[in-house]
Amino acid sequence: MTRSKLKRTLSRIYWMLSIVLIFSLVAKLSDYIPAISGTTTAQILKDTYDYMKDMSLVFVTVVAAYLASVFQRRSSFIESLRAEWRDIVASKSLLFAYTQLERPSREQYLEAFCRLSETIDNMRTVYRNVGETTELIGLYPYSPLHDMRRALQTLDPGKVADVAPEQRRLARDSILQSFYALRESFLDELDPEQPDRPLLIYGGRRLKKPGATTAARRSQEHQKAEHDRMAPPVQEIEAFLSAQYEKEQSTAKPWRAIRDGANPARSGTMPLT
Repeated sequence: MTRSKLKRTLSRIYWMLSIVLIFSLVAKLSDYIPAISGTTTAQILKDTYDYMKDMSLVFVTVVAAYLASVFQRRSSFIESLRAEWRDIVASKSLLFAYTQLERPSREQYLEAFCRLSETIDNMRTVYRNVGETTELIGLYPYSPLHDMRRALQTLDPGKVADVAPEQRRLARDSILQSFYALRESFLDELDPEQPDRPLLIYGGRRLKKPGATTAARRSQEHQKAEHDRMAPPVQEIEAFLSAQYEKEQSTAKPWRAIRDGANPARSGTMPLT
């Protein structure tokens, strides 16, 4: 179920609920409306209101079940879209790698072509063709996938014995352009949101400092003591791993500073988290 169809369905439900609520209010207050008070219409409205009140549980259950079905269909559709997008990305990566090969084999070409062909056909499990009828095929919903296929076919080693680097570059650029155009339209249906804590700068650095809480260090020491007591270490392995750990932790990195020259392995801190 697409986003637009979901909105139309919810809109119809909201309108129906609004009409029912307004009718119920009018029926409830019919004795206070001068135009119909004391008439047969007022009595019919009151009887209808009583019937609706008696059937309210059934009504609410039916509406809730229908809404659950609607959102389940939407959830399944979104999962299918995500699976299809993963296929598209994998196909793009395979095609990009293929265009980097100077002398690809026939088998490598067939692998790339078949992977893209599967992605193109799997789209039909998500969307039907635009303008498709019982007599007309319609238009494929995301034509850039076929552009990627046509670009790949120009590099078929079975038809072109020696592909020039310029031709491979042109095919690669065409595949990337098609992919970026497809991404712009395809991902819109997934309703992606902006992250709450984006990292927008280039050359981002880690802001947290090395170290851990006192409770965490005590837990580490206690765990080490328990392991040593219950399963004594093999000295050769223990010495080897300890040396490697201390060497790594005592070496400053752009993302891992060593505070005051202290050895984190000795102090119990775990800066690699």
